[in-house]
Amino acid sequence: MQIAVAGATGFVGRRLVEALAGEHKVVALARRAPDFRNVTNQAVDVGNYEEALRALEGCDAAYYLIHSLDVGDFRARDLSLAKTFGKAAKAAGVKRIVYLGGLGEDPTSDHLLSRQEVGVALGAKGVEVVELRAAVIIGAGSISYEMLRYLTERLPFMVCPRWVRTAIEPIALSDVLLYLEKSLSVEPGIYEVGSGEVTTYRDMISIYGHERGLWSTVIVDIPLLTPRLSSHWVDLVTPVNNKVSHSLIESLVTEVIVRNPTKTKDAFAIIPTPIAQAIREALDDQLITAEATVMDRESGLLNGIYTERIEIPIDEALESELNDDFDRIGGDLDWYGLDSAWRIRMWVGRLFGERWRLRRPEAVEPGAEVDWWRVVERSPNELVLRAEGWFFGEGWLGWRVQDGVLIQVGILRPKGVLGFLYWKILQPVHRQVFRLQAEHRLVRARRRIKVG
Repeated sequence: MQIAVAGATGFVGRRLVEALAGEHKVVALARRAPDFRNVTNQAVDVGNYEEALRALEGCDAAYYLIHSLDVGDFRARDLSLAKTFGKAAKAAGVKRIVYLGGLGEDPTSDHLLSRQEVGVALGAKGVEVVELRAAVIIGAGSISYEMLRYLTERLPFMVCPRWVRTAIEPIALSDVLLYLEKSLSVEPGIYEVGSGEVTTYRDMISIYGHERGLWSTVIVDIPLLTPRLSSHWVDLVTPVNNKVSHSLIESLVTEVIVRNPTKTKDAFAIIPTPIAQAIREALDDQLITAEATVMDRESGLLNGIYTERIEIPIDEALESELNDDFDRIGGDLDWYGLDSAWRIRMWVGRLFGERWRLRRPEAVEPGAEVDWWRVVERSPNELVLRAEGWFFGEGWLGWRVQDGVLIQVGILRPKGVLGFLYWKILQPVHRQVFRLQAEHRLVRARRRIKVG
């Protein structure tokens, strides 16, 4: 089949394109041209009828994963976009639209009302629609999940409004992708999807903390704290887009649970993932993604992971020596530079149970133990290390010599309040320290050239 995915660069859209690409001819649509491999990438304004029509021509089905919570009057905009997309899909001969909407019976918030209005608008011109209605999606990168994660990781004590006790039925990202894929072959209609477990945000905070190995969070309920007031409190703690988070929080007064599970079970035959397992999957996915993208990350905070990236121009004559020096790591603090700073860090770690020691492997290769690291990647002109036994979280340090530039990247996924404070307290000096460490690589290379 030839399938269009509108909203291909979003949280769910990107994962869906990757899942579909092996079996179908995929057309990835977004406001800015996506960068997927082995698919057709197009920059499209789905609110422009002519553009949408051209993009959808030849497609058998289309996924609609577009929401506009980050604009002012998102409800009117989403309705307009859906009407245009549905009209263009009909004219292009698209047989089916699959849409990911929101749960909620008789919702009062603009967010949930908009989700359900869009489903109606997409099918108004006669294209059959499969509408999946979901609540919180548990997956690294989901705004709702990121709010939960930041709150739990950063606050040992919470003053919470009554919406933390509203009944919700979250769903694992892996299950959402399965439902979306199978939606190409089920009967048209509305299907409610969830984990099969009804819970609350309060309980999810506890589940997340347990799965992450954090100390228990003390929660005090303040019933008079309204969703609007609490949304400003969330702004102080979490760095997520506040326009989106405010809309989501204001919708949390509505129960979002599956009320007709039999219809969905009969059509899809999917066994839902339990909440605790879904959170474990999200944590593992975040870890795997971080490790796979160390050298490609830019400085800043993204989905709970802090990155410092340093780039220093170098002479071509140094490249070979820099690469050879990667194999000399281990057993000596001088290799890293700033010996005294590393020594202090080692002693501070001992206060929290860390037991770092210097050790040199027989060969610097993936899997080898080097000092307090494990080698993740050792290829020509590149070395990436993962921290072993860090109390403050999961850390990586990597170097790459490429096109006349030495790149050094350090990243940290903080664990709990102490991990967050560790990074924030050291943040003012991190960049200077990282630059000095990168320059030390050049000092060692020049020294060996001179000796040679």
